Amino acid sequence: MSQVDDVKTKMNSVISVFENALNQIRTSGANPSLIANVEIDYYGMATPINQISSINVIEGKQLLVKPYEMRVVKDIEKAIFAANLGLTPQNEGTQIRINVPPLTEERRKEYAAKVVKMAEEAKIACRNARRDGNDIVKKDKTIPEDISKDLVEQIQKATDEAIKRIDEITAKKNKEIMTV
Repeated sequence: MSQVDDVKTKMNSVISVFENALNQIRTSGANPSLIANVEIDYYGMATPINQISSINVIEGKQLLVKPYEMRVVKDIEKAIFAANLGLTPQNEGTQIRINVPPLTEERRKEYAAKVVKMAEEAKIACRNARRDGNDIVKKDKTIPEDISKDLVEQIQKATDEAIKRIDEITAKKNKEIMTV
């Protein structure tokens, strides 16, 4: 049974990574997760912006980034530019203001297509976990044939459930993106 649990754990991990990646895709308004994981060089280490500053939403249309150390303001500004998120940071000396423009129809479609692509990559990762789990089960000659067949069926069922969850998450995100 541990093979099935291992496969489920891998698939749940894939889904978590997928969901976290989706948080960085804009829907309508300003959201701190848009820039939270953009990394800067902080004392020689790549560090996400949200670990060295506070990120607040102002009036639903702006992000205000207030670094805990003023010396990193320029580094944060450069990192946001370099992340190519379609956002323009405005350095105000001690903080950075980012106006988040409304999405155009064309941009919404681009983001929706990106979500579908990311979903397909997550599904492929789940199928790879299924294949690896099946290989382990089939190569283990200590497992009786009927139990082996049952394990393969359980792995397939877990795969189907994971892919269904990915599809549900994708549909929800695309609905958010396309809602004006």
